Amino acid sequence: MTPKMFDLTGKIALVTGAAQGMGRAMALALAEAGAHLMLVDRNEAGAHETAIAVKAMDRSAFVAQCDVSNPTEIRQLFATHDRAFGRIDFLGNVAGEGILGTPEDISLEEVERCWRNLVLGRFCMCQEAGRRMLAAGRGSIVNIGSLASMTALGRGHIAYSMAMGAVAQMTRELSTEWSGRGVRVNAILPAQVVNPGLELRMAENPALKDKFLSGIPSGRLGQPDDIRGLAVFLASDASSWITGTLIPMDGGNLAANAGATMGRTK
Repeated sequence: MTPKMFDLTGKIALVTGAAQGMGRAMALALAEAGAHLMLVDRNEAGAHETAIAVKAMDRSAFVAQCDVSNPTEIRQLFATHDRAFGRIDFLGNVAGEGILGTPEDISLEEVERCWRNLVLGRFCMCQEAGRRMLAAGRGSIVNIGSLASMTALGRGHIAYSMAMGAVAQMTRELSTEWSGRGVRVNAILPAQVVNPGLELRMAENPALKDKFLSGIPSGRLGQPDDIRGLAVFLASDASSWITGTLIPMDGGNLAANAGATMGRTK
């Protein structure tokens, strides 16, 4: 049984990127705590698989296909959501594709595409959800950011890091604008969380995993399920006085500076 302060029974949540990874893990955790879900992904078949798992918990689940870099599709998504549920209590802003390229070589078109994927789309999602939440006088939004919003990664992350820096400031600004009107906005900043894209990069460059682990004191990469507790906490009344925060989910990466030593030394 979910403790009362974390209970999401009857709450309505919309989660993007719900077909796999952190989006799927977030959606299932919210459903387990009692929420009904609008599951959004370009991969409609994968989102339907998540819906089957949600419905098995006796929760409502609707599936919508959407390219989160396209404001027209986002507005159509919220019109569909309105017809399905009539309100929104929580937005999990998870989906969005980064683009790698060195600063001297990446094209401006690729930079703009990364910005549309990670900034414009996230803002449009926040705007549409926020309008509805403000009208209701309550709601919670969680943006998935990255440690790249606070620290430099190198390795061709220039466009991604610039975009994630904008997501961090967007989160703070929206919180400042809306918190006094009942709408909380926070961000989760993951380090390396295993997903198909990261697995491919590590397969192509076997030294990359050790590089990542050298900066993670907990000694392991993140898993999608690591987001479950944070998602329920930020969606629930347990976090009613928490807004405008950027919460690292990183196994201690941010706390350890570049010269940190993991574990004991002689």
